[in-house]
Amino acid sequence: MNGMMGHAGMAATAVRYLRSVGAPTTAATPATSTTPLPRPAPRPALRTVRDDERAPLAPDPAEFRTVLGHFASGITVITSPGGSDPRDPDPDEPGPAGFACQSFASLSLDPPLVAFMVARTSTTWPRIARAGVFCVNILGAGQGGLCRAFAVSGADKFAGVSHRPAPATGSPRLADVPAWIDCTIHAVHTGGDHLIVVGRVAALGTDPTAAEAGPLLFHRGGFGVFSP
Repeated sequence: MNGMMGHAGMAATAVRYLRSVGAPTTAATPATSTTPLPRPAPRPALRTVRDDERAPLAPDPAEFRTVLGHFASGITVITSPGGSDPRDPDPDEPGPAGFACQSFASLSLDPPLVAFMVARTSTTWPRIARAGVFCVNILGAGQGGLCRAFAVSGADKFAGVSHRPAPATGSPRLADVPAWIDCTIHAVHTGGDHLIVVGRVAALGTDPTAAEAGPLLFHRGGFGVFSP
């Protein structure tokens, strides 16, 4: 090979030589490699689950509820100024919206995020979604009646309930709750028959006097209180 041969010609000659002696080519010459690519794994067989059967390995709903009931949790009331759709010829009645919620958790410190889960069949959730804001009211010991009031549907849940607007969103901040978290809706994700609502915290606070009584707990279908 002399100086008249370009770099490309030199590389091609080297590859031909290496192949003739059975030596593997290097990663520097991928364009000339004849090694076949691996075949993708076959896709699993899919079928539609019929209405009269459960998905494979799905637990019995009653058993699922019973077992998960062993996880003790606090209880909250999610409130919102409410919102009606102006396109609806029979819009929701004005006033705040709210429902009792056991499925609540802190999610992120930076940015400050919390999350709650709500059934897709909830008639309260659409009003909260249209408002775009909510307040998490964490209930304390002795507020089981307040929880029950917000767990019913088709009634004026705020009748006789003292509340004031939360500072950032105006959502109802219930009186005498140990803590409250004022949020804007950050994201909504699907989760089976529920929605996962992520809220960005705009303001929050506690009531030291109400907090002295401790939290209201929910365990195996009943209320309880915390004892150190």
